[in-house]
This record gives sequence, C-alpha cells and structure tokens, in this order.
Amino acid sequence: MQSFDPNAIAGIGPLGPAVERTGIEIRQADPERVVGSMPVAGNTQSYGMLHGGVSCVLAETLGTMAAALHAGPQRRAVGVEINATHHRPALVGTITGTATPVHRGDTLATYRIVLTDDDGRTVCTARLTCLIRDLPRPSTAAREDEISAR
Repeated sequence: MQSFDPNAIAGIGPLGPAVERTGIEIRQADPERVVGSMPVAGNTQSYGMLHGGVSCVLAETLGTMAAALHAGPQRRAVGVEINATHHRPALVGTITGTATPVHRGDTLATYRIVLTDDDGRTVCTARLTCLIRDLPRPSTAAREDEISAR
C-alpha cells in the first residue's frame, strides 16, 4: 500500500510530533474512510505489548483526520471524547487502523476506529467524537497590520 501525504489535503497541515514519534503513516484519506498504520516496535509498555495509550494516539489521529475532511478547509475538528476497548495484545509487526463515520453533523462528528494486527485480528476498537468549529477570523487590528505591512 502506498503512503499518503496528509499535507496534500487542504486544511490539514503537519500531523505533529506525537504522530512522528509513534511512526504513524497515513495510507488513505477521504471523508468516508481514513486508514493509517504504525509499528508495534517502539510503542510498547513494560510487558512488551503495544501500549493502550499509543493505540488511542493512532485512533484519534485517524478519526480527527476523517472529521477534518468532513468539516472542510474553513473549519477545524478537535477530539472531545475517545474510548477504546483493547481486545488482544500486539507484540510485533504493524497495527493498521481504519476510521469510518458513525455520525457526521455540522458541529459534531463521531467515528469508529478499528485497529488490526498483521493477521487481520482486531486489537482495539475505539470511538472518537470531534467538535467541529469555524476557524477564527482574523481580528480587525490583525488585518490592518497585514495590510499596512504590504
């Protein structure tokens, strides 16, 4: 599967240091489905299993990206609630997550994110709800400063 450049999507910039540190790669992104993966190696807890918090980082990254695609370039999506059920440990390999919509409204969007191991077994199921807000408009003073700087 070819890696996807999230910067190619209008309104979605760099995904941030947590995404870089965990090794998350976005594979597919459209309003109906966002798919990404990350290695288990480097993302484990003291027992050598994939850390549950890192599973949530992957789930929230994919769900928030899906909500941002739904919201459009003039709006921002931010996670306000996440829950996750960890079904089985992951010890090696790659975890792949798929985010699909449960509800997409004007102000709230909810996604189901299923994380699977290399054998296709479900490792974790998460649900993420995002608040969708308009981007702040520049203040009058900021616009005047911008105009005078030209």
